[in-house]
Amino acid sequence: MLFSPTLDASTAAVQTIQVNDALRVEIEQYLYREARLLDTRNFDDWLDLWTPDGMYWVPHQPDQTSPRDHISLFWEDATMREVRVRRLTNPRNWSQQPPTRTARIVGNVMIDGTDREGRLIVHSVLAVTEWRNGLRQLSGLVTHKLESQPAGGWKIYLKRVDLVDSTDTFANLEIFI
Repeated sequence: MLFSPTLDASTAAVQTIQVNDALRVEIEQYLYREARLLDTRNFDDWLDLWTPDGMYWVPHQPDQTSPRDHISLFWEDATMREVRVRRLTNPRNWSQQPPTRTARIVGNVMIDGTDREGRLIVHSVLAVTEWRNGLRQLSGLVTHKLESQPAGGWKIYLKRVDLVDSTDTFANLEIFI
């Protein structure tokens, strides 16, 4: 999946949709739930939020258009996400002694429309406070591409996090943003 030429990493809506209050609240609650799962380190349930081919992307450059042609801070498929979760939760992982704690604020949620495949394009703003032997603030613009599921609900096809300071030098980024 990491180099799949068919993965659509675009984040601009190609079709507008009518957004009613019920859909807006459903999507906001979905994003809040994702943040809560990460803040409580409930990584297994967080992994279940993804489509099998879903990708997690944190570009290095602002306005980066491709994860394949440029270096990224993160470009992870299901296998890479699961490996990182197992490493983060391993009791012998010295870099997680003590474990990193986070608190996220999700805001400015906007449903822009859909992509060519009918996936919902949702933009939001994220602020993360991270603690592990000191505080660090991370913030950025987030784009989710969400796939509607036949049984109801949503799954993440793409999560792109454009950090405000993406070109800065970072100490280890051990958390999912």
